Amino acid sequence: MSRTATYNTTVTWKGEHWGRICLGNGPEMDFSAPPESQGHEGVLTPEDAFVAAVNTCIMMMFIWTAERFKLDLVSYECRADGTKLIELNRTETFTKVVLRPNIVVRCESSQKEIVEKRIMRALETAQKYSLVAI
Repeated sequence: MSRTATYNTTVTWKGEHWGRICLGNGPEMDFSAPPESQGHEGVLTPEDAFVAAVNTCIMMMFIWTAERFKLDLVSYECRADGTKLIELNRTETFTKVVLRPNIVVRCESSQKEIVEKRIMRALETAQKYSLVAI
């Protein structure tokens, strides 16, 4: 049977190009537009949050899949690079997010090829079932 889950955030304008976000799960932080869009350096931006949403969702889905595929995960680290198209009229759209995972899995040397195929299947499955992956 299907069910629903609700998530919430509250944002508050703090003046100029500053905001504060309160996440329904507890954390709070300041945010701004990126510096090239009259924002401030050193804080979360909507663009950062978008790329982070893709990266974190894929990681969590990979961990879930790795457990089901019986992979002995040692470490997972992933850099994500989001590319944004900025049109002449200043409209902006993300056109791609590239993930560069570095995954370490423990296995017997004789099982290396089989485990590598399972890792690739786990990554494909993680992307397939990720809520926000593009």
